[in-house]
Amino acid sequence: MLDCLRCMHLFLCRKTTAPIKTLTTLGRYVLVLLTLAACAPLPPQRGYLWQPSPNHDQRRPNFVIIHQTSDKTVGEALTTLTSPERRVSAHYLIGRDGTVIQLVDEAARAWHAGKSWWGGSTDLNSASIGIELDNTGDEPFAEPQIAALLALLEELRARYLISSANFIGHGDVAPGRKVDPSRLFPWQRLAQHGFGLWCEAPPPSVPPGFDPMLGLMAYGYDIARPASARQAFRRHFLGSDADEELTIDELALIFCLLQMKNLRDTGAQGASAGDRANGEVLSH
Repeated sequence: MLDCLRCMHLFLCRKTTAPIKTLTTLGRYVLVLLTLAACAPLPPQRGYLWQPSPNHDQRRPNFVIIHQTSDKTVGEALTTLTSPERRVSAHYLIGRDGTVIQLVDEAARAWHAGKSWWGGSTDLNSASIGIELDNTGDEPFAEPQIAALLALLEELRARYLISSANFIGHGDVAPGRKVDPSRLFPWQRLAQHGFGLWCEAPPPSVPPGFDPMLGLMAYGYDIARPASARQAFRRHFLGSDADEELTIDELALIFCLLQMKNLRDTGAQGASAGDRANGEVLSH
């Protein structure tokens, strides 16, 4: 029923040629009926047998992707993010003063990541929440803005049980095409709150034969353009836009991050298997 109510909200709140308040009573009933019909289960496809199961709920976002608007004001960003012609949006926009504006229902697919790749996933829009930060890209991120972001991320993590490693940036999932958030973004501070990974003390060396590009790919990066992948990695973890060959210390950092990610993934898989075995259900 909650899914239907959300569906009804999305339908009724879309732009119409006339405001809802001007519709007749009959018109309102028609809209409600049409919306409920849209929420009904789809019929079996191509003649397949249809035996509905009650064991389901809404799909859950598994990533949070952070962006910067590259605009000078929230007003400019809102114009872009709500323009039908621009065909770009995000679930949330956070101003420099910490004001949080929701633009798209979390259950809907916002158009924020575009052509992207992360760990083999090629449609990040369908699996993520997009958050835009009002920032030109050449300035530090304002303290009220980061405080508001941390509070929002805490809510999203609690609501969807998103893994620490899955809080990433637009530049991470679209290396070479996007560079946001900029090298000034405080990823280390976010990681200290559990949003993203950070290696404080990389090992002094890596195993013999360790391939850094395969390491970056294992972590999640698209390495089709190696220089762009190196640049995206450095922007996130070293605050640099350099794209030259990786140093020994950077290899150690990649190896350290991989170890952290593997430990988190192993723990998450174990918890999921236990939940399934015990018949437990994630909180709604």
